[in-house]
Amino acid sequence: MQIHHVGYRNRGFYRVAALGQLWDMTPKDAQRRFEILRFFNKHGLAATRDAFGVSRRTLYRWKAALKAQGGNPAALAAQYCAPRKRRVPKADPRLVSEIRRLRTLHPNLGKAKLHVLLEPWCAQHGMALPSVSTIGRIIARAPDKMRHAPSRIDSRGRAKPLRRHSKPRKPKQVKAQALEVLACSTRERIRDGMRRYIVSFIDPVSHFAFAVGLPSKHARYTARALEQGLSLLPQRPTTVLSDNGSEFEADFARLLKERGIQRWYTYPKTPRMNCQTRASIERSRSPSWMTTTICSLPTSPSSTASSPTGSSSTTLKRPHHTLGQRSPLSFLLQHQPECQRYWTHTALDIVNDSHV
Repeated sequence: MQIHHVGYRNRGFYRVAALGQLWDMTPKDAQRRFEILRFFNKHGLAATRDAFGVSRRTLYRWKAALKAQGGNPAALAAQYCAPRKRRVPKADPRLVSEIRRLRTLHPNLGKAKLHVLLEPWCAQHGMALPSVSTIGRIIARAPDKMRHAPSRIDSRGRAKPLRRHSKPRKPKQVKAQALEVLACSTRERIRDGMRRYIVSFIDPVSHFAFAVGLPSKHARYTARALEQGLSLLPQRPTTVLSDNGSEFEADFARLLKERGIQRWYTYPKTPRMNCQTRASIERSRSPSWMTTTICSLPTSPSSTASSPTGSSSTTLKRPHHTLGQRSPLSFLLQHQPECQRYWTHTALDIVNDSHV
């Protein structure tokens, strides 16, 4: 369900809407007060006070408000009772400056620790030591919340400059063809006391998928897995979609640049994006495929999987509901001309060789 705020950024719109609501319908508290007044007119003051616990002054105030509005029950609705003039908390400017100085010296120091550091300073200046909660409120009232990003220091003690690199994100509502975008992600698995990382690749359109078991999430292993996976595809993808993990940088990014493949990053904290994103690879990890992949992992801690695993059960045989209960390979053979020529040409070669 989508909620559209019609009066967004229109000053006074919602206040007028609230008044219109009072005209069209009677609030529940006003209805109850109206019933109490009817009981008061019928049974008197003593019975009303015993039944509802309302004072005489409140009853007559409600009665006067109802009479002033011509008997409209909406006049009995509860009004905004906050004071018009509120006390503004004031703190000694010297105390605020000292808290800011300590927060600058020790970036983002908590209020409890500031309370300890302020004790000798307050005693020196003859000032009452504020409580921990008061220090927290002083920090919260500051426009910048007295927050400072700690600078990174290099080996020589010099501050490193903050460098932000813009990453190309996946365009929203983009429609790709089969074998055009290759999504990849990693998952950690522990079997027989060995820690293994499974890097998975999938085409979000045809669900053509394969996985490789790695001993580490280092970029050189994921780059090697990508190189093995590209040899399985009938055609080279134009774009690789991955998350912001470090295993998809360095050697992995260098391989993509050498092959001329474009790079897309997923948006942070959005594992379930729109079509043809990481959500496809997250949903593709069915228990049967993961079991096949884990069982195919090497037993030696120093060795890695020499070829992608899990492709036989997922890519060749396993039907998919989104593909009309067909396997990814059969979908590619029917809808991708490059795959038709690729697989047909291979089959003809085998037939010709057998006749020879």
